[in-house]
Amino acid sequence: MVVTTRSEAQTLTLGRRLGRLLRGYDVVCLDGELGSGKTTLTRGLAQGAGSRNRVASPTFALARVYRGSRWLIYHVDLYRVSPDQTRDIGLEEFTSDPRGICVVEWPRAGEAYYPEDRLEVRLAHLRGGRRLRFVGRGPRSRRIVRRLGLN
Repeated sequence: MVVTTRSEAQTLTLGRRLGRLLRGYDVVCLDGELGSGKTTLTRGLAQGAGSRNRVASPTFALARVYRGSRWLIYHVDLYRVSPDQTRDIGLEEFTSDPRGICVVEWPRAGEAYYPEDRLEVRLAHLRGGRRLRFVGRGPRSRRIVRRLGLN
């Protein structure tokens, strides 16, 4: 399903809605060009999951962990990482932690570590906004998309 947001505030609100629906073991893969809203969506997602931490792009840190009210939020950026380096940053542990939600920006390098059931979001620039395409790759992820009201 496709959603258009016309402002950063709308992208944050959508992220908050998503964050309230997620739970341990959930993996969200965010793909899109630079500046398309991946970190903004993640900021809202973390807020929706109960985190009060400041969410920043993990481009140079590669991974950040935020504590939510019920879950840890693993925020990973694989922009500068090759597939053979993903094990070194702990991606396997992040995607298999029952206490954690894993959000991955630029997910291609880590495909070997994602569960079959995952949520994929493709973000793109539009004139005056952003387009977000949500695809649930399994029954749980498809339910999340439906509960977001996007299907």
